[in-house]
Amino acid sequence: MWTHFEPVHAITYFHTRSRAAYEAVGLRGYWRGYFAGRAAPLGAVEAAPVVAAFFTFAPPMVARALPAVWQLATPAEALRARLTGAVQALAELTYELPEGHLAEAAELLETAARAARTAGRVLGAANAALPAAEYPLARLWQAATTLREHRGDGHVAALVAANLDPVETLAWKVAEGMPEVNLLGRGWSEQEWQAATGRLVERGWLTGDGKPTEHGRAAFRTVEDATDVAALHPWEALGADGTDRLRELLEPVARAGHTVIPPDSPIGLPQLPA
Repeated sequence: MWTHFEPVHAITYFHTRSRAAYEAVGLRGYWRGYFAGRAAPLGAVEAAPVVAAFFTFAPPMVARALPAVWQLATPAEALRARLTGAVQALAELTYELPEGHLAEAAELLETAARAARTAGRVLGAANAALPAAEYPLARLWQAATTLREHRGDGHVAALVAANLDPVETLAWKVAEGMPEVNLLGRGWSEQEWQAATGRLVERGWLTGDGKPTEHGRAAFRTVEDATDVAALHPWEALGADGTDRLRELLEPVARAGHTVIPPDSPIGLPQLPA
């Protein structure tokens, strides 16, 4: 299900209408919009909680944006901008789908999102607590965002349990084949990258020349498995039939989202099967 609802959420990072909506409220520059929009459900927060919750960004990079962005736009303005931009993007991408199709998808995705257990999941809880949207596309995007952050919170917990720090996690992703250019921009220094790679070698996750070992792959699979288990409850609550129907409804929306999400984006979102 992640491969079907993540593209609905992720257009907020890549579509020109989302960027324009942030700029309209004074959030010029990609990272101002990113940090303000994603952190806004937490309120006018300082950098430290966002460093913890977002996990993979170096503290100095977060501190360059927060709390300064709240002088440009309030959290309420940032929330309106991110929803406006996302809805405009979805409207452009799904204009050929009947309104009933989108309304049914929104209803089912909201049902799953309402069942998400948010204890211990800061970003998931903050998004789940936002006021309900009125129109189908807004409801669809907000439900996808709640489920996305809920799943992400569980993934961070699994990484912490595996004793992986943020830069080690990124170094592992690069070793597994994710384009390095998309992860270097998260504020870590070259020395921090090299040290993290060295720690993964010491743990037996990487060979001396930086290649993943079978031990490392097996260990990271436990992280992914724990993430999936922690994200399962919304789909159990929706039920097999509802989940299958929702997957069917989301398929064309997700495919439309992929037209603006770069295939080598740092999200690591796989293409849907043909």
